[in-house]
Amino acid sequence: MTHRLSVLRAAPALLLATTLAAGIAVAQQPANQPAPQPYQAPVQPIEASGGPLLPEQAAYDVTFYDLTLRVSPADSTIAGALAVYARVVLPMSRLVLDLDTVFTVTAITVPGGAPLPFERRVGRLWITLPRTLQPGERVAARVEYHGRPRTGAFGPFSWSHTAAGQPWLGVAVETIGADAWWPVKDNPSDETDSMALHFTVPAPLVAVSNGRLRGIRDNADGTRTYDWFVSMPINNYGVTLDVAPYVPVTERYVSVAGDTMAVTFWALPEDSARARGHMPEFLDHLRFYEELAGPYPFRSDKYGIVETPFLGMEHQTLIAYGAGFRNDAMARYDWGFDALHQHELGHEWFGNMITPPDWNDLWLHEGFAQYMQPLYAERRIGLAKARDIMAMARSRIRTTNLQAIAPREPQNSRQAYARDLYWRGSWVLHSLRYVMGDQRFFAMLHQWGDPQPPIPFTNDRCRCRFATTDDLMALASRTFGSDLAWFFEVYLRQAELPRLVMDRQGTTVDLRWEAPAGLPFPMPVDVQVDGRTRRLEMPGGHATLTVPVRATVELDPDAWVLRAGQ
Repeated sequence: MTHRLSVLRAAPALLLATTLAAGIAVAQQPANQPAPQPYQAPVQPIEASGGPLLPEQAAYDVTFYDLTLRVSPADSTIAGALAVYARVVLPMSRLVLDLDTVFTVTAITVPGGAPLPFERRVGRLWITLPRTLQPGERVAARVEYHGRPRTGAFGPFSWSHTAAGQPWLGVAVETIGADAWWPVKDNPSDETDSMALHFTVPAPLVAVSNGRLRGIRDNADGTRTYDWFVSMPINNYGVTLDVAPYVPVTERYVSVAGDTMAVTFWALPEDSARARGHMPEFLDHLRFYEELAGPYPFRSDKYGIVETPFLGMEHQTLIAYGAGFRNDAMARYDWGFDALHQHELGHEWFGNMITPPDWNDLWLHEGFAQYMQPLYAERRIGLAKARDIMAMARSRIRTTNLQAIAPREPQNSRQAYARDLYWRGSWVLHSLRYVMGDQRFFAMLHQWGDPQPPIPFTNDRCRCRFATTDDLMALASRTFGSDLAWFFEVYLRQAELPRLVMDRQGTTVDLRWEAPAGLPFPMPVDVQVDGRTRRLEMPGGHATLTVPVRATVELDPDAWVLRAGQ
């Protein structure tokens, strides 16, 4: 999702100079000296996720993470280890991982082997390798750590209690990064191919996470360990953990691909009946997305929903749901359906399956997921409701502090979410639909989610891939049969919206587009004259028409085209 619907927010990123100037502590001494006490770095404001990669992090490609954690609700702490396995793509002598400074690192080793020397430079671990590794070789390290994760405005962990007083925990880290709770290469350009997760919690609490549940182990100390496995590529912030006395509510679903899979809602005990009552609608949301964007991408893992103490998040195969079963929870507006679930589910396609390698193209997550809501209303409720939703969205598009929603420069998560991704992004797609026409637009949408012929991918059940705004532009132009670079350049790369100017003199109506930076913008527009509407092409961004002297002229009467002053 990508999308920030929880109570969490990103803190300002530290300047690189500040990071490099911070103190360095050596945590592993030569063998002939006494072992030092575990080093705890000073707690610093947490950095934003992503941004330009360090050369040392660009040198490797993660292939597998194995995360083991013991969760202690009594004191809000975690303790465990993360093993990382990667392929070397450039010569490297040090492995650099990100980890929040609130954690104490007690050891870093080769998995099952010798200690590795390391340094802490604020929010990064610099691990010295035994020798310089060459492209094609493999690298692995195991980081043991413990501490109290951040909570509240700058924290990934939401600790709460159920109505009966039982512990209730939810984790969401999209804007602040997965390094807020486990060691990771915190950049969207590198997704692990698969991941194992092992969570130990006090019984009878249930630990729910991504992928498939492989087993539950009862331990002698009154705890249980839940073993989950993600078989497909997953973005770092899509990894999650939810702990509560959950009750699973399960329905069977037959995908458009012909697979039968279980859909499970992990609800609090007091909400299990309401969860079951909402399942038919949630399954209809799933059917809608499959019809428009192709089969659910993660069928061989699962589709799950989990009740959380924060509003929502699009964690892969496990949507965080904290809407309280209310249609208006997401935007203080009654959508006519459960908007929170419908939006977050959309990110399984737009964000989890299709992921930009940089935060500068985050609109591809949020714009698509947001526009799928009026499309759902149009198909399930009616055109009037869809137009009502678009009018609401238009009223919320920013008129000040304008920024391009798809800048070409690299971005971190804090910079990305400062942009008007949701409402403006959805309106860009609405206007693209107008330009292309329904047949071509929906063909493009399906091809975006379900490419035919199939593109190469790592798992034969998921077309997980990286994609950019330029990739979408190429697909739209190819489907439309004409170059749409002018559309994408104005709407996505520029901060200001285009302005449609009408001059009327007697029977002559002159229309012209004023686009930012004087860019070409041959956007057609519907013109209604005395109640009769026709589409007016505007080659060169200009058109003239003749009307009766007293005719009523209305531009874009059905509100298709995004423009300034609309």
